[in-house]
Amino acid sequence: MKLQPLLAAIAFLILLLSVFLHVIADLDSDRQALLDFAESVPHIRKLNWNLALPICKSWAGIACNKDGTRVIAIHLPAVGLFGPIPANSIGKLDALKVLSLRANYLNGSVPSDLLSIPSLQSVYLQHNSFSGDIPVSLSPRLGVLDLSFNSFTGEIPSTIKNLTRLSVLNLQFNSLTGEIPSLDTLRLTNLNLSYNMLNGSVPDPLQKFPLTSFAGNSHLCGTPLNSCSSTPSPSPAADGSAIPEKQKAVHSKKLSTGIIIAIVVVVSLVMFLLVLVISFCCLKKKVSHSTSIIKEKVANGGRSEKPEDFGSGVPDAEKNKLVFFEGCSYSFNLEDLLRASAEVLGKGSYGTAYKAVLDEATIVVVKRLREVGVAKKEFEQHMEIVGRAGRHPNIVPLRAYYYSKDEKLLVNEYMPAGSLSAALHGINC
Repeated sequence: MKLQPLLAAIAFLILLLSVFLHVIADLDSDRQALLDFAESVPHIRKLNWNLALPICKSWAGIACNKDGTRVIAIHLPAVGLFGPIPANSIGKLDALKVLSLRANYLNGSVPSDLLSIPSLQSVYLQHNSFSGDIPVSLSPRLGVLDLSFNSFTGEIPSTIKNLTRLSVLNLQFNSLTGEIPSLDTLRLTNLNLSYNMLNGSVPDPLQKFPLTSFAGNSHLCGTPLNSCSSTPSPSPAADGSAIPEKQKAVHSKKLSTGIIIAIVVVVSLVMFLLVLVISFCCLKKKVSHSTSIIKEKVANGGRSEKPEDFGSGVPDAEKNKLVFFEGCSYSFNLEDLLRASAEVLGKGSYGTAYKAVLDEATIVVVKRLREVGVAKKEFEQHMEIVGRAGRHPNIVPLRAYYYSKDEKLLVNEYMPAGSLSAALHGINC
C-alpha cells in the first residue's frame, strides 16, 4: 500500500519530463526550420540569427507565443530576400500565425506547404516576383491573404471559397485568368482583383465592392463594371490579339475617377523624384568645385571634418537609424516603420510610395528610393536641402530619412485631403 503514492509520484515526474522534452523539441524544430530558410534564401542584410542567442528574444523578425515555446510570427519586410522559398523550411513551423515577407525580391512558385500551415491566419507576400499558380491548399484559418504585385498566373483557386474566416483578399496586379469564383460563403470586407486578365461576369455576392476592386480586366463585366452582353466575352488566353490590361487600362479613353487620381499621384511622385535626382547631380558638382574653399576654411580654424571621413567615427550602434528633422514630433523607429501596415500610393521610375499606418495610429508616407547610388555624406547634404524646402507652406515637409548602402527611405507627412487633382477639381461621387 505504501508503494502506491511513490509510484504515482514517479509517474507524475515522468509525465512532466516528457512534456518538457516535447516543448524543447518543438522549439528546436522551429529553430532548424528558420535556419534552413536563411541558408537557402540569399539576403542583402544580415539577419543576425545567432544560435547562441534565444530565438524568441534576440532573433530579428521572429515572435513567439507567451510562454516562449513556439514561433508564431515572422516579420521580415524589405530585408533584401531574393530567390525562391524552399519547401520544408518555413512550412515546418506548424504553430505559425503571421507571415510577412512583403517588399522583397522573392521569386518562383510558392511552396505548397507554406500557405497550408493549419494555424496560419495572416499572409503578406505582396511586392515580390512570385510566379506560377496560387496554391490550392490553403489554411482554413486565413483571415488576410495579400499576394498582390507579383506575377501569379492561372485561375483563382476555387478552394478560397472554403476560407470562412477570410476578410481581406488582395490579388491585384498579377496575371490571373479565368472567371472569379462566387465566394458567396466569405465575409470579405476588402477585395481587390484589379489589373489581371480575368473574364466573365462579377458574381452577385461581390458586386457590393467598388469599381476599383475589378478595374483593369478588359474581359470582365457586370456591376460595378459595364453590363454584360448576350455574347460571352472571350477568354484573354484564347484571344491572341488581346492587349495586356495593365497597358490598355492606362490608355482607355473612359478613365474612372479612381484611375485618374492614381495617374496624378504617380506623375507627381515621378516629377518629385526627378527633381531630387537633378538636385543630387547639381549639388555634387558644386561640392566638388568648392573643395579648395573647404580646405581653406579648415586651415583657418574652421571645421576639421573631411568629407570622405564623414560618419567614420560614429559607433556602429548609431548607424543606419532614422534621422528626424528638427521640430518633428514623431517617436517611432525603423523597426516600427518596417512593421507598419502599408498601402501602395504609387510607383515610379525611381521608387515606390507607401502609406504606412503605425501601431500608435500615426500615418506617414514612405518613399522607397531605388537604384540611387550616392555616398552617405552627399545624401545627407541633399536631405538637408529638401528638409529646408519643406518649410514652405505649400510643400509637404520631409520629416525623416533613412540611409544604408542597400536602402534609402524618405518619410513625409500624410496628406489626408487627397491628390492634387482632387484639390483642384474636387471628387465626383
